[in-house]
Amino acid sequence: MSTDNNDAKVECTEQPGENKELTGARKWISENLLLLLTLFGVAFGTIVGFGLRPLPPTKSTIVLLSYPGELFMRILKLIILPLIMSSLIAGSASLNARLNGRIALRTLVYFLVTSVINAVLGVVLATAMHPGDPGLKADRIEIENQKRSASVLDSLLDLGRNIVADNIFQATFQQAHTDYVNATERVFNETSGLFDIIDVTVPVIKYRSGTNTIGIVVFCLAFGTILGTLGQKAKVVIDFFTVIFDVVMKMVTGVIWLTPIGVSSVIAGKILSVNNIALVISQLGWFIATVIVGVFIYQLVIMQAIYCLFLRKNPFKFYMGLVQGTLTAFATASTAAALPVTFTLMEDKLKIDSRITRFVLPIGCNINMDGTALFVAVASVFFAQTNSISLGMGELITVCFTSTAASFSSASVPSAALVLILMVLTAIDIPDQDVFLLFAVDWLVDRFRTTNNMLGDCYAAAIVEKLSKKELMACDAILFQESSSFENNIPNNVQKDLEPTDIVIHRGLNNGATK
Repeated sequence: MSTDNNDAKVECTEQPGENKELTGARKWISENLLLLLTLFGVAFGTIVGFGLRPLPPTKSTIVLLSYPGELFMRILKLIILPLIMSSLIAGSASLNARLNGRIALRTLVYFLVTSVINAVLGVVLATAMHPGDPGLKADRIEIENQKRSASVLDSLLDLGRNIVADNIFQATFQQAHTDYVNATERVFNETSGLFDIIDVTVPVIKYRSGTNTIGIVVFCLAFGTILGTLGQKAKVVIDFFTVIFDVVMKMVTGVIWLTPIGVSSVIAGKILSVNNIALVISQLGWFIATVIVGVFIYQLVIMQAIYCLFLRKNPFKFYMGLVQGTLTAFATASTAAALPVTFTLMEDKLKIDSRITRFVLPIGCNINMDGTALFVAVASVFFAQTNSISLGMGELITVCFTSTAASFSSASVPSAALVLILMVLTAIDIPDQDVFLLFAVDWLVDRFRTTNNMLGDCYAAAIVEKLSKKELMACDAILFQESSSFENNIPNNVQKDLEPTDIVIHRGLNNGATK
């Protein structure tokens, strides 16, 4: 009898162990299900794209294959504006003005330093690997009647015009830029005593379609910072933007489950729409390889070293937690389009303080262009090599700094870097008629450099959180004292009718703010 009881006990002790192991496997799959489906979507889209190329498919077929991805991109872009506005206003209102200034300064310094590092890395790799081949000039695309391109100075001035938007409503759908137009001018000829009419090119400030995100970011930062200084009377407004942010994030939770389908469709459609992909890669393969090697050196070596230096933690654990966002950035070729997914990963999975993520990520997707600085630097040296022009040390330094300046003025939209290359080539007096060679491969290289931009934003948020830990704790202490003082001053008969949230001065704080 006792033996039977002992056997029963053994069975009872073994069975929970087996169930626990099964539960652990199921738990891992459930936690990483979206990531696994996204990886499957990337592989499936690549297989479908290359598998259908030999047929070849009709234009209608390509449009239909790309259509789910197009809808996915439209949904992500729809969410960007309310996400940025609500996150910045609620996040900056939850911090005091001095702390906002310190976080902004640390963020900008980090972005500036990493952009310079990427530009220097691009110059070093392009010089060492020498991707430029003068034979490519025979196959270049000639562009006649090409208008004068904007300079680096024009680009920086346009950046200032967009930062200081003159109409916040216009900023939601238009952005300012400098354009050069042909005009006629009357000049007095002293010899003939008559007026001569000559053709001149003059700069004109125009507006083009596209959200002026950086102008909206600056306005929301100023609005939220001032809102946070108004105390209790600003609570209703802060609650309003906090609820908007919560609603948008609920929408994001549902939208990200469309990522596998959207990513698969985008990749398959892009592969099918490129003409002579084998010829393009064979001609510009060494240039593509140089950029990709630079991207991976920065991501796997330099970025991890910076993270380890400041946080003293395993950087690859943080890196692996961002795989979902990296794949989304790769598929969409836009840091802004991947922003909703990035928010979810940083706050829910990696547990970064929400006050920092709401502050740093929207700024980063507009200013931080690490991958763009790398790409522009490589491309500038590449075109110098293509034209058999030797660059001295002074010219290489010029490439580094102009690439950094140009990257700060670029928009977070696909293929913006091709315009910036023209500016850098003008600064070092390199012929710019060959730039259009890169249009054939930018669809691929753009995706790799966008992952640099997106990961740079996330690592910046983690490092800025570490550097701002004392200020965040002090801010929490002040808020706790104010809340306690506010609660103690309320009569007992009123306190029992209040909800717990009514004693919180700043509703912009959530669970992440009180760690």
